[in-house]
Amino acid sequence: MRPVLMRGLRRACGMAMCLAAISCGGGSGGSLGVPPPPVTIPGSNVVDLVVGAGPTGNSVNALYTTVTVCVPGSATQCQTIDNVLVDTGSYGLRLLAPPLTLSLGVMAAPDGNALVECTVFVDGFSWGPVAAADIHIAGESASSVPVQLIGDSRFTTVSSDCSSTGGTAENTVATFGANGVLGIGAFVTDCPDCTVSAIPAFYYSCTATACVNSVAPLASQVQNPVPFFVTDNNGTIIELPPVPAGGAAGVTGSLIFGIDTQSNNQSGTQTVLALQTSGMNVGGVTTIYNGQILSASFIDSGSNALYFNDSSITPCASSSFAGFYCPVTTGTYSATIQGANAVSAPVTFEVADAETLPQSFTAFPALAGTSSLTGSFDWGLPFFYNNRVATAIAGFTTSAGTGPYVAF
Repeated sequence: MRPVLMRGLRRACGMAMCLAAISCGGGSGGSLGVPPPPVTIPGSNVVDLVVGAGPTGNSVNALYTTVTVCVPGSATQCQTIDNVLVDTGSYGLRLLAPPLTLSLGVMAAPDGNALVECTVFVDGFSWGPVAAADIHIAGESASSVPVQLIGDSRFTTVSSDCSSTGGTAENTVATFGANGVLGIGAFVTDCPDCTVSAIPAFYYSCTATACVNSVAPLASQVQNPVPFFVTDNNGTIIELPPVPAGGAAGVTGSLIFGIDTQSNNQSGTQTVLALQTSGMNVGGVTTIYNGQILSASFIDSGSNALYFNDSSITPCASSSFAGFYCPVTTGTYSATIQGANAVSAPVTFEVADAETLPQSFTAFPALAGTSSLTGSFDWGLPFFYNNRVATAIAGFTTSAGTGPYVAF
């Protein structure tokens, strides 16, 4: 199966579709009913996180960090880029080309032409070439990692099988809602099947005026940079504090690299849920909610809401809030998340009226929206509030087990 399916779906509700404004974004609420996460001990493996308004000034439940990229091998041809969305549901660094001032060389497809990628979301798509860059985050570094340059002016001819995937083009900061996305999910590459098959709406061989579907060697595919760090490379931990039920103007937290590699990233006693490694929900989990077994569920910091379907919760009447819930009173709900290892964890969360929340706030722990995905519960960023969520990368070992898994 195509594990990249997870990429297109995991970030679908979390990026450009819902980051435009509160009227487009939601979130769903989430008090996990657990003690606040421990205070992170600073270290070379820790970078700050912020839930803020983002580069467009109107983002909602969007988790950002700062990344430095350099021309491979250079210590001077570098650029620090803020407002990069942190996404545990995808793999690889994707940067919006318009804010990028560096000149990064485009990687070659097997036939010698430029290698270009189509990144598909539920609501739209992004298009741009693959280039190599050195990546620096906090004290961690990875050399010559393939990254995508979204909206690169050198490649404006979008293949029809990419543009026809549905939705709109998300190739500018305004439509994307971020200066880039840092995909730190539980796998290394976004399309292993693309090494042997030229799959539509993935990788392309392009000239300046035309593109054809292409295979892409793993070494040329956009890749999660974490496994390429010298140390602290077996996974990540996101720590965010509690957020008041009515929301907050902003939230700060920490992204910690490595699991059980330093004193500030020890596993502790969290529940470990193995992620699916085959089928249509690679990297996903199962959610049991309201008598339903939702086997296409996932945990994703790149989604700005908890998205699920419940006909008993009043939907918003305003077209500006279409697809989100607006109950008369805030309600508390419960669900169970189950891993591929049959380990389960109970979760409680709240759902509030999206239309009554302050538009000057950027963090909302009690927003919820409906899901366009069958059999799915999208545990978006509100799940991460008041939580410490570890993501172990497939094939890498920690004291809690071997990835892929999530633990909280």
